Amino acid sequence: MSGSAAHGPSPSHPPRRSEVPAPDPTGFASTRDSEAALPFGIRLAGGLAWRLIAIAIVVLAFIALLARLGEIVIPLVVAVLLSALLTPLKNLLLRRRLPKWLAVLVTFFVMVIVVGGLVTLVVFTVNSGVSGFSTHVVAFYKTTLDALRNSPLGISQTDVNNAVTSATDYLKSNSSKIAAGALTGADVLIHTLVAVLLTLFITLFFLIDGPGIWRWCVRLAPRKARAAVDGAAKAAWLSLHEYVRVQIVVALIDGIAIGIIAAILRVPFAVPLGVLVFLGAFIPIVGAVTTGLLAVLAALVYNGPINAVVMLAGVVAVNQVESHVLHPLLMGGAVRLHPIAVVLAVAGGSVLAGIVGAVFAVPLAAATNSAVKYVAGGEWKGKAPPPTGPVPEEGDPSPRRDDDPRPRDVTTTA
Repeated sequence: MSGSAAHGPSPSHPPRRSEVPAPDPTGFASTRDSEAALPFGIRLAGGLAWRLIAIAIVVLAFIALLARLGEIVIPLVVAVLLSALLTPLKNLLLRRRLPKWLAVLVTFFVMVIVVGGLVTLVVFTVNSGVSGFSTHVVAFYKTTLDALRNSPLGISQTDVNNAVTSATDYLKSNSSKIAAGALTGADVLIHTLVAVLLTLFITLFFLIDGPGIWRWCVRLAPRKARAAVDGAAKAAWLSLHEYVRVQIVVALIDGIAIGIIAAILRVPFAVPLGVLVFLGAFIPIVGAVTTGLLAVLAALVYNGPINAVVMLAGVVAVNQVESHVLHPLLMGGAVRLHPIAVVLAVAGGSVLAGIVGAVFAVPLAAATNSAVKYVAGGEWKGKAPPPTGPVPEEGDPSPRRDDDPRPRDVTTTA
């Protein structure tokens, strides 16, 4: 009994079969063998490569679509930034027990009056000094000509006259192109006016029914993803609000500083130059310098090269303070981006979309950073989807929409 058990087949160990694999008519086995023969690093790099290529294609296609719809996208983005700036003022008025319609109108017209007042100040001040500016340009031209004539370069009046004649002939030979350019400029002016009106219209409706518009947008996402989409968007919105608030402070400091320096040096148009620097400072890093060079040019034409050099030193000093003090202390905490990331975002935006891309690159990068951090943090998991219907939540004081001026706190990892 024991012998038969010892020599018989064991029930726990089935008889061994042939280890020769059967031929695979599909050829998949040979493909797997060739992949297994590759080092793991190459297989990993290959998998990452085609995925990155696919992502790049999608991103470039999306950017191309945005470029085609630029006349709609740019007003929409500007309206979002303006809404992020104006919503706290509207909420403040609502806390003061103003009716919603009155709070929206007061907020909207405060923005229109401030922006319109700044533009009007610049236009009227510059327009009133055009005649004096042309006189000083002629005087500066004669002074420069005399200096070149007496310099070691030996530039004579004949050389200058030949250069002027060549420029005149060029303008005459290209008059048709210049006329076409003038027509293009008029077309750009019309498109700009339409974009401004569209921006004001969108901003007004964001102030009127921003929560309702966002609920409709959340409804487009799958139900399981709505909590993540809603939380990520709120984190991005907070970043946009902080960015706009801090950027206005930085731009205001730049404009006031350069305006004061121009006034001390007795450079004409000190106030409009300060306003232009304030508006240009919304392009981080390079905007204040570019508009500040206008102050240097005015100082050169009106007050001479020494005054212009001092003005240039003031512009450079203000830019250094902005880059090394204001941006690290204020902007770094607001957008949570390293200064090198800000510079790269501005450079990339300018390459992709010119000056418009340079303006919107940093807030877009900040909003994307906050949204990605929120989603990656996973705090949205297990949360109920946000309400997406027109019916307000229980306890909402509004009969139709969530108009509570005290927004609920959003805990994010951004």
